[in-house]
Amino acid sequence: MPTNVTPEYKKAEEAYRAAREPRDRLDCLKEMLRTIPKHKGTEHLQADIKSRIKQLTEELSGPKKGGKRSGPSYSVRPEGAAQVALIGPPNSGKSSLHQKLTHSRSEIGAWPFTTQLPVPGMLPFEDTHFQLVDLPPLAEEFTIPWYATPLQSADSALLVVDLSEPACAEQTQYVLDWLSERKIHLNPEWPAAGGQDSGVGDPDSDPFRIVLPALILANKFDLDPDPREADALKELLQIDLPHLYTSTETGQGMDEIGAFLFENLGVVRVYTKIPGKPAETDKPFTVMRGATVHDVARLVHKEIAGGLRFARIWGRHVYDGQQVGPEHEVEDHDVVELHMA
Repeated sequence: MPTNVTPEYKKAEEAYRAAREPRDRLDCLKEMLRTIPKHKGTEHLQADIKSRIKQLTEELSGPKKGGKRSGPSYSVRPEGAAQVALIGPPNSGKSSLHQKLTHSRSEIGAWPFTTQLPVPGMLPFEDTHFQLVDLPPLAEEFTIPWYATPLQSADSALLVVDLSEPACAEQTQYVLDWLSERKIHLNPEWPAAGGQDSGVGDPDSDPFRIVLPALILANKFDLDPDPREADALKELLQIDLPHLYTSTETGQGMDEIGAFLFENLGVVRVYTKIPGKPAETDKPFTVMRGATVHDVARLVHKEIAGGLRFARIWGRHVYDGQQVGPEHEVEDHDVVELHMA
């Protein structure tokens, strides 16, 4: 990206990176186009922004009067504590994993390319949920042109591989190369470790680069139970992603996925209460580590966030009912009582 951009453009770009909803991303793209300096050095970026505006506009537009929608929507509205994409080569067992973990209706078959559209489902973990999105397989003989669209709102990825498949290394390398060519990078560092590389604030970064913290699921472990195979695959492909062994037949590793996502994404559960009444502990609001009281208020209601004056908070690192400002960082299991001006 050219270095001589305006502060207004940088602000719009940061907002675009943070946006999860297609409508919000479209608004940010329009603001990026409005504020970007118009000179030869930004021509390529201007064209890229215009192309993405056109794509999102078509996706969000309703059916034309007297006509039909051109096709299905490939975006998945984020829900739960985080949105996690399941990616991988054909017949790696993605859909079987998705069905077992979320009790979804993912179509499962012995033939490749059974999954044709994004399939969302909810993985329960303690008192919250993760949204798992099963995506079609990636293979040289079958390419999905819209594959990057649902990944734009994802918080992380699960790379599902079948180590018992003789061509596993070649298949996985194709997946990694295909993603890389489209500016999608799988990151071994997860947010809770402070290693997530978003590129925000770097004037030379690509605003449309997608960086996803990723975990390898070495699936079908019941067919090839050699605990050294995943390490051998990672060494061969020169990738340093963490991994878990899984099997839908034996249940190996299935209970570890939710715990891994919760801990490594840095999910924080916050419960709210009304003055004079007990906390509502049946359904927490979820944010990421580093989020503030104001971030929680935005999840409760935009008007509350807009008029937020202070909060009273109960938790492990504060005394009961302590008064804090909107920028106070919340911790897991905090109870927050919001007070408007």
